[in-house]
Amino acid sequence: MDSRLHIIAGYKEGKSYVKDLYVSPPFRVVSVGQRKKDHKLYQIVMSSSPGILDGDRYQLDIALEKGAALQLQSQSYQRLFNMKDRAVQQLNISMQDNTSFAYVPHPVVPHEDSNFKSKAEVNIGENSQIIISEIITCGRKHYGELFKLTRFQNLTEIYHKDQLVVKDNILIQPDLIPIKSIGNLEEYTHQGTLIFYTTKKHVDKNALIETIYTHIELQNEMEVGISAMEDNGFIIRTLGHGGEVMYNFFLTVQEILWALE
Repeated sequence: MDSRLHIIAGYKEGKSYVKDLYVSPPFRVVSVGQRKKDHKLYQIVMSSSPGILDGDRYQLDIALEKGAALQLQSQSYQRLFNMKDRAVQQLNISMQDNTSFAYVPHPVVPHEDSNFKSKAEVNIGENSQIIISEIITCGRKHYGELFKLTRFQNLTEIYHKDQLVVKDNILIQPDLIPIKSIGNLEEYTHQGTLIFYTTKKHVDKNALIETIYTHIELQNEMEVGISAMEDNGFIIRTLGHGGEVMYNFFLTVQEILWALE
């Protein structure tokens, strides 16, 4: 199935709003956060499908006009079903100046023989910031599906002024790369990645990292590492045995970063 989602977030009179919206099945987009007083835009992406199926092609186009702030939320865990071929997803995010975008979705659950490739391409303007994450699980652990997927890849590229500033490539292919080997996931079953990048000059990334570390020290259910970028940004990696713990931690990080002005 070819499926499309297209959102343009506009900005007028100090408020972000949905300027244009188009979806095709199985997508549906619903506004949330109406009671918030920050005048930012909150949208939840829902689906009538139980998950991503063989042959599915998802095209998501997100645009933020100058001044807009958009936070996308997911409905539930994303399941990748058994596949004979593969499924693909393309996410394009266009951010004008003075914009903020965040997308911290629920974990992905790859079933046995699933084959999925996702690419996110971001173009970010001046005085702007993006928060984007992903959590990949081992599969249906209680059914004995420990990394029985065929292949999973998620490529993220962030561009500023037509120059590549961030590139992150997650590839899990058990028949090619032993998942439990040293340097890979070893004894862990879940992996998470959160990318924060900003072109705001006044943001102190080191202070933000220190704040996040105070939350890391409060938990002992997963391993967490933070790598600072040369510019104002960082990447958080997590390893553990449960998706919900990682997801809630990423929501906490999102809350900290989303409050930046």
